[in-house]
Amino acid sequence: MALVLAVGGCQSGDSGTGSSRQGFRPRDSVVDFGRVLEGTQARRAVAVLATGRMGLTVTASVEAPFAVVTSEVSIAGGGATEVEVVFTAGHGPSEGTLLLSGAGLTESVRLTGLGIRPTPCPERPCFDPRFDVASGTCVETPLEEGAACAPESRCQVDGRCQASVCVGHPRTCDDNNPCTVDACSPSRGCVTSRVACPAPQNPCKVGLCDRDEGCTAVDADDFSPCGPADCQTARLCFSGACREVTPPEGFVCAPATACQGEGTCQGGVCQRPDPVELAPELSLELEGVPTEADGGTVLLVSEDALYTSVCGGDAGCQLVAYTRSGLLRYASPYPDGGARTLLAASDAGVVVQAPEGLEAYAPRGSGARLWQAPWASLGAGEGLPLGASVASHIALTHEEDVLAYVAWRAVPDAGGVDDGGTSPESARLVWLSGREDAGALLGASQVEAWRGEARLGLDVRGTAYLYTVDGRLARVEVSPGVAEGGGGAALKLSALLDGGVPEGGASLAIAGGRLLVGARAFVPEDGGVPVLLSKGDGGAGVRVPIAEPALLSPAGQPGQLFARACARTDGVPCTAREERVVLRAVDPESGHVVWEVDALPDEVAPGTVYEAALLQGGAVAVLADAELPEGPQAWIQFFARGARVGSCPLPSRPRVAGAAFLGQHLYVVLSRDGVWRLESYGLGRDFTTEDRGWPQRHGGPSRMRVESP
Repeated sequence: MALVLAVGGCQSGDSGTGSSRQGFRPRDSVVDFGRVLEGTQARRAVAVLATGRMGLTVTASVEAPFAVVTSEVSIAGGGATEVEVVFTAGHGPSEGTLLLSGAGLTESVRLTGLGIRPTPCPERPCFDPRFDVASGTCVETPLEEGAACAPESRCQVDGRCQASVCVGHPRTCDDNNPCTVDACSPSRGCVTSRVACPAPQNPCKVGLCDRDEGCTAVDADDFSPCGPADCQTARLCFSGACREVTPPEGFVCAPATACQGEGTCQGGVCQRPDPVELAPELSLELEGVPTEADGGTVLLVSEDALYTSVCGGDAGCQLVAYTRSGLLRYASPYPDGGARTLLAASDAGVVVQAPEGLEAYAPRGSGARLWQAPWASLGAGEGLPLGASVASHIALTHEEDVLAYVAWRAVPDAGGVDDGGTSPESARLVWLSGREDAGALLGASQVEAWRGEARLGLDVRGTAYLYTVDGRLARVEVSPGVAEGGGGAALKLSALLDGGVPEGGASLAIAGGRLLVGARAFVPEDGGVPVLLSKGDGGAGVRVPIAEPALLSPAGQPGQLFARACARTDGVPCTAREERVVLRAVDPESGHVVWEVDALPDEVAPGTVYEAALLQGGAVAVLADAELPEGPQAWIQFFARGARVGSCPLPSRPRVAGAAFLGQHLYVVLSRDGVWRLESYGLGRDFTTEDRGWPQRHGGPSRMRVESP
């Protein structure tokens, strides 16, 4: 009886407190997931406590980006459980509400989290990079000593980490084939090109490389031209011998061009369809006026991209890039809105000359500036005032570093009188990194007195040469020690020819172990005796060489260059109407002219040669115009063996600013009816630009000034 009364009394008392009822509450009102990497998930357990002695079931729900693992949990009387919540991080802060329901009650928990977008971490050999969410920065952990790694240069293999530097062994690229030139590119690895065998003296023999015997001479194909050919007589090859024959009816006397079908012999005369105006395959209106439209470089062509520098409109001056099919890649305004002059382009960047120094811009993406090298950092006159004349001549190495011959004039003394001169007084050669630590000074020569206009060029092996118009030809060598004033290795200019090319222009072409210097002489790369080119034409007149274009075939012969011709022999200067421009082929062994042809489109009117390129098979393509009474007219012309074999007019009498030949196309910047445009024209199926040797005036359409292997 006492036990029953005792139990009943206890129950009656509990009824008054309500502790026998079902109930719950979350332990925390706010749950923070903290910083979570974008695209990943974080989990948190939300504690739920029972407030009564009777068990119950609680349902949980929440909206994205949060989610519950289990939507229903059970809690024992007086106990506790957990609801697991998952947060899928986006970019930026997120908030949500976890709703808990049971026994007629609803409670809520505020959920917060911050999604962190990772910064791409640079990948360096011998380091393990990771993005640290807590700090929002990249953390690099050195790999253990001796760990395998991939060297940054593809000219090294089997890399191992040594003091956090990836050190490898030199890659062997020799394929044991005498008919190939083997080299290694840090960005591409082993590269191979075919040997350019020298052209035999017999025009009916061709150089052919045999794996066992090396370069040999074999018979040219029968009916191959070996001299002048028309429909009356033609010099053709038969069984390795050149014979003069009468061409048969239907003999092809002129190749087809993009504007004219091939010519055939009919009744002893070369008959061919009339030419028509070329239609551009690509025509884009530029967003302004091209920089240096009066003769400077206005167009660069590199891989699948076209680059031009223009000024005009609200954007000021900008670098504009297109694909070769005409799609806009980017229009990147220069940081100060000022003008820039295009210098060269490669996969490492587009190098330009700015008022305050050299710069490079990304070839892809948004075209952002990659690096800047102020004139002062290159030693070009500390404290040089803005606007002073600073000239540069550059070439890009196979590693896409920048060699630049920079020149400057002296700063006027304080209180002194500036004579207003713009001629440079001092100069030096500098070597800048193009990729790793881009723009950094890797080497420099001593400061020297300004010797006049200069040209840089590199041969197929990467050896650099510098020519100045005072006749000095020098090989660039890297010397032990530190450059004058610090900032890298010392560059030495080792003279091969000093004062030995009189009256030579600023011209340098390199191919086949020869240098065509100043449009006046051939010089062996080993510094042998120069072969001077003949100046006149057998007493019939004077030929004054034009510095550029200067072209060399892969074998280094013949040389193709231009000259101003005057037929007068009485010593009286020629007038503009009397002076002509001729294209000459010159023998590098003797310096004598092999053939010569008028290079201008019109026989009477003066004109200008804008660009020229070697074509496969030894032909030459020339873009030139003529100043006709009704206005200028531009033509693409084709020359072979001393004859003009085709001529195609560009439409609507444009004014040309600059051009580049590449593949089977000509790309040209021109003005038509006051509007600047970028256009491309096909050359025709029988004409393809040579991709070896020194195929254009600057070595190639990207103006890198490097001999193509």
